[in-house]
Amino acid sequence: MRKSRLSSAKQTRLIEHFIAGTTARTAASLIGVNKTTASYYFQRLRMIIYQATEDASPLCGEIEVDESYFGGVRKGRRGRGAAGKVPVFGLLKRGGKVYTKVIANTKGATLKAIMESKIVPDSIVYSDTFGAYNVLDVSAFKHYRINHSKLFADRKNHINGIENFWNQAKRHLRRFNGFQKPLFRSF
Repeated sequence: MRKSRLSSAKQTRLIEHFIAGTTARTAASLIGVNKTTASYYFQRLRMIIYQATEDASPLCGEIEVDESYFGGVRKGRRGRGAAGKVPVFGLLKRGGKVYTKVIANTKGATLKAIMESKIVPDSIVYSDTFGAYNVLDVSAFKHYRINHSKLFADRKNHINGIENFWNQAKRHLRRFNGFQKPLFRSF
C-alpha cells in the first residue's frame, strides 16, 4: 500500500486477518485500530487483488466455466429465476487460477465476450448445459458439456472445480451476513 500511518506490524497483522477471513470489525478490536481503518484497509486489499486479476494473462489449457447468483432474499424462486440476485460468471483453470466477474445478464453474448478476452483460443472449455453456452459451439474453443440432470462427472468432463469454488465463496461470505449490492458491484 501507499503511505499509511499504521505501523508495518499493524499492517502485517491486518493482512494476516484478511487472509484468515476475519471480519474487519473483529480484526480492528484484536489489533487495536479503529474499525473504519480496518474496513478501509480490507477494501484497499480487495482492490489490489482485483487489479491484479484484471491485469493477469489469459487462461489456457482446461477451463471450467459456470455462473452463479449471489445475494437476494431466499423467498420464492431460487437460482436463475430468483429476483434481486447478482449474477457472477467464473472461469477456473484446472489446477490453477480462478477469474470471476459480476455481469449484468447471463446471455451468450455477454459470457462469450468475457471468455474470448480471458481464455486463449484452442483451450478446452467445460460447461454445463445452460443455453447461453451454445455460443461456444461455434467459437475458437474445444467445448464439452456435462448434463447435471443425468450425471455430474464423466472422467475429465465435469465442472466440479468451479462448483466447489462457488460453494466456498458463498460459505465464506455467509459469515459477513451479506453486504450492500453497490459494494458488491464496486470492483
